[in-house]
Amino acid sequence: MDIRPIKTEADYRETLREIETLMTAEPGTDAGDRLDVLVTLVEAYERKHFPMDLPDAVEAIKFRMEQQGLTVDDLVPAIGRKNRVYEILARRRPLTVRMIQALHKEFNIPAESLLNQRRRGPVVTEPAGQGRGGRG
Repeated sequence: MDIRPIKTEADYRETLREIETLMTAEPGTDAGDRLDVLVTLVEAYERKHFPMDLPDAVEAIKFRMEQQGLTVDDLVPAIGRKNRVYEILARRRPLTVRMIQALHKEFNIPAESLLNQRRRGPVVTEPAGQGRGGRG
């Protein structure tokens, strides 16, 4: 089973071509075993040369909402009041540890994505004890 590591882009392309020819191989056969090994090598090469960033927390939440047909109301038990959910989705407020735990537990959103928080847009800060209606 002459298999070599994938070291170059040419090796990678050649391995992909071979995988394509083996796609109909039955599991447990020599061809099926070869396919398994080649796919593992390609995955390792791609992880190293084409790394993918995890989605950020808001993207992960919105994806799960779309996937499961969830509404803002469905997120209230995990995040808090409805306006808090909107603030999170608009990236005006970061997730707390409690929110991350609840979203992970209730909606099976990967914790790694929920911890990946990016700020977009203006940062909203309010002095302690003052709401938005105080000054104009």
